[in-house]
Amino acid sequence: MKVFDEIESEVMSYARAFPRVFNKAQGEYLYDEEGNQYLDFLAGAGTLNYGHNNPLFKEALLEYIQQDGITHGLDLHTKAKREFLETFYEKILKPRDMSYVMQFTGPTGTNAVEAALKIARKYKGRENIISFTNGFHGCSLGALAATGNSHHRGASGVSMSGVTRMPYENYLGDDIDTTAYLDKVLSDSSSGVDHPAAVLVETVQGEGGINAASVEWLRNLQDVCRKHDVLLIVDDIQAGCGRTGSYFSFEEAGIEPDIVTLSKSLSGYGLPFAVVLMKPELDQWKPGEHNGTFRGNNLAFVTATAAINHYWSDDAFGKEVLRKGEYIGQRLDRIVEKYGDGNMTTRGRGMFRGLNCVSGELADKITSEAFRNGLVIETSGADDHVVKTLCPLTISDDNLKKALDIVEAAVAKVLKGEDVPEEHDFFASSEEELAVKSLAGAA
Repeated sequence: MKVFDEIESEVMSYARAFPRVFNKAQGEYLYDEEGNQYLDFLAGAGTLNYGHNNPLFKEALLEYIQQDGITHGLDLHTKAKREFLETFYEKILKPRDMSYVMQFTGPTGTNAVEAALKIARKYKGRENIISFTNGFHGCSLGALAATGNSHHRGASGVSMSGVTRMPYENYLGDDIDTTAYLDKVLSDSSSGVDHPAAVLVETVQGEGGINAASVEWLRNLQDVCRKHDVLLIVDDIQAGCGRTGSYFSFEEAGIEPDIVTLSKSLSGYGLPFAVVLMKPELDQWKPGEHNGTFRGNNLAFVTATAAINHYWSDDAFGKEVLRKGEYIGQRLDRIVEKYGDGNMTTRGRGMFRGLNCVSGELADKITSEAFRNGLVIETSGADDHVVKTLCPLTISDDNLKKALDIVEAAVAKVLKGEDVPEEHDFFASSEEELAVKSLAGAA
């Protein structure tokens, strides 16, 4: 660990929570240099939806490299890019009756957001962007201006303009429709809010604390955008690529964003890859107007194509995600019921869920205890107060149960000073028993 302490910048964060030297990974497992095995509920902050070193993608990648396939191609036409575009259109866009063109940006999610904001402003001829409380969109300056977290914003060193913050769903309480408030503000020429080019939103706020917007709220938000001639941008960087049970997280709501940003699990293998999807009429770029040296990661094209072909040729994988997500939700609800004492709640949807512990100190104690028992799991939220489940979507039923057993044991230890018996019956209701049996039967 000495070299990390002496050479690496103090900006590192995850390494502080998990002070081990990891050297191997497969599926939902991580291994350190001492040979210790950990279940991974961090999964690259949502970058490894299909697990570490997925053998299906590895085979395609190794074959491509062995044949001296193009690795770096800027935005040149390549066979790997063509196959990805064809596959994405045939397997993702066409079945959903979606009409988008795809822009390859720099390889990070924040760059995709930067591009999305720029094209929205360029197309509409307006500067202002509406974003939401607790939203997180990246740490480069344009995306950071739309991010709510003061910890990240405070590091910028400059003032950030061009964005107006609005309350996300339930931010002002369960009885207040914040889309109605947005509508009112945009309807009033004296509200002080400049007519925006776009509204930027996450359907589930990952880094913001697993705040999940309802179907009704998202539909209302789209209606407000249409009413006021404002583009709707969905940041699907963490919630997308299957995390909520459908390829795009907004499908359940039936909305049609004007622009969508994707990254993280898009490549399927943890390789850097980000894109912007936009309605064809929005594509007003001049050649090279927004570019990046690494916008042509052909290795990522190869693995992304393999991921789509294997997991998204039909709806079977999405149904599995929903099944596992329901199980996670039931387990977390049960933990809150047994140990929460009214001070803990659950949130999220699909396999994107969390335990709201109210206190960041409490959440840290729970994740630290879980790590001591072989589970890598992190926190999110403004005060790091939400224990976040971001396991690979491909996790086995047995390991999903085992990991949630560790979470429950950690909560019991921290809150009650109790050890949970190994054969503890976690479920009491018939629905919960059915979910357990369903998992066991599918294993």
